[in-house]
Amino acid sequence: MSEQNIPSGDGAVRLTREGAIARVVFDRPQARNAMTWTMYEQLAQICATLRADASIRAVAFSGAGGKAFIAGTDIAQFQAFTSGEDGVAYEKKIAQFLEAIESLPMPTLAVVDGFCVGGGLAIATACDLRIATPAARFGVPIARTLGNCLATGIYARLLAEFGVGRTKRMVMLAEMLNAEEAREAGYLSLIVEPGDLAARVDELLGRLVQHAPITMQVGKEAIRRLLAAVAVEDEDLIRRAYGSEDFREGVKAFVAKQTPVWTGR
Repeated sequence: MSEQNIPSGDGAVRLTREGAIARVVFDRPQARNAMTWTMYEQLAQICATLRADASIRAVAFSGAGGKAFIAGTDIAQFQAFTSGEDGVAYEKKIAQFLEAIESLPMPTLAVVDGFCVGGGLAIATACDLRIATPAARFGVPIARTLGNCLATGIYARLLAEFGVGRTKRMVMLAEMLNAEEAREAGYLSLIVEPGDLAARVDELLGRLVQHAPITMQVGKEAIRRLLAAVAVEDEDLIRRAYGSEDFREGVKAFVAKQTPVWTGR
């Protein structure tokens, strides 16, 4: 086994390799693996490493600590935002990180144990397959917490995976879907008890490694192109949400652990 450890006082994304299988771990359990800018950059570097390694035939992404896959982006970082343009720049960067995962030539598996929220849900959705424990919860509760928005590319992925009704429930009602409902939507391949999770992940990865790599690569790319074909202009929408007083109120309240007071401005 080889390992790439990228030390960080603010969380880390770690890569290990076992023959033809690679494993990527989001390692910031004290914050439910909420992503810092450093972690996002590490993720991009790891994806570049994986893309360049033809010996890797399957990749698993998981969160450390057993309580979350990823609980979104670290909200404290949004305190530095001063205008809607900051939001536009942020969403463009997130789109690049998601593209780095989605465009990997080998199949990818998200292993979800606990919360899979916001940016974490986007990352899991950028993977090809997903497996989860019964404790998994999926959502984008930003209408209740932050008052920002998602890029249309993320909405498109959620619509493709969950359908219109469930996506609107997550976006407007800020509902968190449980593992059973996510499986019913076709989002999850399996729901597995925690004690059996490692074995079932190994089983799925083993199956993927045995399949024709070019067939899987072509299928992945065809699906990616189809989803990309529905891309629409969204900077005005992002600018409006991230430039709003409500977004600043949401970030301030979240950091202070208070309930935001929305004004619609």
